[in-house]
Order: sequence, then structure tokens, then C-alpha cells
Amino acid sequence: MVKVPEGTTVHDLYSGQVLADLLVSGDRWLAGDGGRGGRGNAKFLSNRRRAPSFAEQGEEGEERWLRLELRLMADVALVGFPNAGKSTLISRISAAKPRIADYPFTTLEPSLGVVRPEGRTEFVVADIPGLIEGASDGRGLGHRFLRHIERARVLLIMLDLAPTAERAPDEQLSVLLGELEAYKPDLLDRPRVVVGSRADVTETSEDFDGDRLSAMTGEGLDPLVHRLADLVVQARETVVRRPSVVVHRPEPVDIAVERGEDGTWEINDRRVKLVTNLNDLTNFEALDYLHERLKNMGVDRALSRAGVREGETVRIGRLEFDYEE
Repeated sequence: MVKVPEGTTVHDLYSGQVLADLLVSGDRWLAGDGGRGGRGNAKFLSNRRRAPSFAEQGEEGEERWLRLELRLMADVALVGFPNAGKSTLISRISAAKPRIADYPFTTLEPSLGVVRPEGRTEFVVADIPGLIEGASDGRGLGHRFLRHIERARVLLIMLDLAPTAERAPDEQLSVLLGELEAYKPDLLDRPRVVVGSRADVTETSEDFDGDRLSAMTGEGLDPLVHRLADLVVQARETVVRRPSVVVHRPEPVDIAVERGEDGTWEINDRRVKLVTNLNDLTNFEALDYLHERLKNMGVDRALSRAGVREGETVRIGRLEFDYEE
């Protein structure tokens, strides 16, 4: 058993197919079936076989290569351009200690902080590395950053009001919302709060008439925390029914026999291969028992229907033999 954090997504390494999404504590997923143990010789006692000299071998377990991806589980995600003050904010409202510096892309890995407002429900905030235009196409490691926003209940969009910002606040908002929509359209349906950050280094202007905050001076922090707490409580009360996926795998009506490129006939039926691989193929008595089992399972009939001729090679799992009618 491999224990993983909540929010782990399991992909097939080669196809990229999503195999499982482990969202909450207790979620489990069977990555591969283990091999079944073989039966001892006493299980093969019969009137004809008084002292069996063979036993089944253990079955080989299923093997597959997987890629595990962790997407943060947070109540609030901080979204903004690089150097918009997100790390400073999370360091002021929680005990998180992210790296803070006066240059873009200081934050390269998301960090979590727990906010505990007095008398209110505590919630988790994720400091997401800054997004840039084209992030939804992977620019600036955009996909690595955007995936952590997917599971946030509330989005806090921070617009840089500093004079050094390359874009006006309304243009920043347009770009950020556009990137979120391009990556995953339903992100725009999440509750969100839009604030102007770094208000301590700018003068009041007509470019932005929304709420302002300064993580450095503390301006606007308390009202913002309480507003976020209200939205988090509302979001948690909205129970989203998790979709269930039922995979139907009907049993094949007959044993499939296929001819390979090298001319060898091969049986890929899982039940037949299981019976074959469990037996000791070096023991003549075990081979006699195996032939009887395969005949009762309809293997001889399937080979005849497929047009296998006498003397042609047939492969079943680890067993390879020349067909005889």
C-alpha cells in the first residue's frame, strides 16, 4: 500500500490517462492486482491421482507504470501577476513563511498557510506562483501553477496598483480571467474577490475603484480576511456530489485466438493464461493435468475454430507447444 496526500491524481505514465482522483481521506484505488498464490499438491488428489507430484506456482502480479500528480487542496487561492504581493499577504494573514523579494517569480512553488481569524472558521490559503499572459498554453510554467487553482473553493485575485506595474489594473484583471477561462472555464464560476494590492506605494487614482489592501501596512487586511471566511463557509456548505464512474467489462463469449506476425498462434484470454501460468510446466504430471483443464475450458475447440493446423506453434502465457489434433 502506498499512502499519498489528499488531492493526488493518478495518471498512466505513457498514455497520460487519468486513472484515479484521490480527493478525500480514505479514498483508495487498486493500482494492480497481486498474483494469486498457487494451490498445494493435496488440492489435486483424485481417484486417478492418488499422490500428485506437482503443485501450482504463484501467479505473477500485474505491473504498470504510473505518474502521481499532487494538486493542492486549499480553500482560497491567491491569483495574480508575478510580484503582486501574494507572498507578502499570506505571510501576514497566516504563519506561512514564503520567500519574499522585490523581483518577479520569487515564488516558484506554491505554499500553504492556515488563516485563523478570531471567532471565525479557520481556512487554508494557497500562494500560487505568479501567472503571465499565455499561462494557459504553458508559458512561464503556467500549467504547473494553474493546476493548483483547480480545487480552490474561492479565488482571491490581486491586482498590482504599484506605479511599476506593467499593466493597468483593469488590463491585469482581463488577462487573469482570460487565462483561467482558457485553462478551465468553470474556474470563472467560483466565488472570487478582486482587490488592489500594494496600496502603500500608490496614490489614489481613478484606475481602480475597488477594495485596496497593503500587506506591508495592514490596510484592508481584516475586512478581507472576514470576507474570505464568509465565502469559504458558504462554499463548504455547498455539497458537490462526486461523480461515480461505473466501468463495465463484459466477459468474452469465446476464447480469442490470434496469429502473431511471426506466425505463432496466441491465446490472450486472461483465465486461460492464469491457469497455464500457475502450473509447473517442467512436471509431466502437471502438464497432463493442464491439458485436461484447457480442454474442459474449450481451448481445443477454440484452436480448431481459428484454423490452427497440426504442427503449428501455439503460445499461452509461458507455455509454448506444437498443436496436435
